[in-house]
Amino acid sequence: MTVAYPSFTVHVTLRSTAELAFAIAEGPHARTETVAIAVVPLGNGIFAVSWQEADGATVTNVRDYDRGVVHSFITLSDGQFLRMSGPITITRPADRASDHRPERNKALVLDAMTSLFQRRDASAVERLYAPDYVQHNPHIRQGPDELQAIIAGLSEDVWYEPGLVIAQGDLVAIHGRISGWALVPQVVVDLFRIANGRLAQHWDVLQDEIAAPPGGVAMFDPTEGAL
Repeated sequence: MTVAYPSFTVHVTLRSTAELAFAIAEGPHARTETVAIAVVPLGNGIFAVSWQEADGATVTNVRDYDRGVVHSFITLSDGQFLRMSGPITITRPADRASDHRPERNKALVLDAMTSLFQRRDASAVERLYAPDYVQHNPHIRQGPDELQAIIAGLSEDVWYEPGLVIAQGDLVAIHGRISGWALVPQVVVDLFRIANGRLAQHWDVLQDEIAAPPGGVAMFDPTEGAL
């Protein structure tokens, strides 16, 4: 990854949870070094990473991978203390995911769907949705304010049942059934993009539910989420 601090850029390679290499190409801090690190997970994609360099300088990074930023606290060998922040750019992803972001994102989407379409809690929109939330359903206007108004005006007949939830990276797909939204219950797949811990973008596909023929398979089964 690269971290672009205000006065210089650092190229960082995380070799393991115990070692990283960094390179600073220009400026008074220019050098390349491999250091032993200690990593402490702080939750929600945030990690504290600390090390000591060959000249005695000590560094503590607070890395927020959800928001894509590093906050660095550095004591140089001459005693000078630096505080710096800069955005992270991932130049080569890890071979396998090592955080819990997909599970956190699944929990966020379940919270949103049940808060809005079971409890009809319009105040949850401000807590769970990004201010620049993008809506791809052509029947709903843009922005969280429109969604909040819809939830505030929902009939008591509206009820949502979540089923299977799939998450990868910043995307979550949830299969469910909603009653009271249309004349007949509908089976729906909602797809969300998560950014900075909030729902940032939404797509959906809906079908009127049709009873399965004898011996057939139902369009929706509320127990599928336990698979």
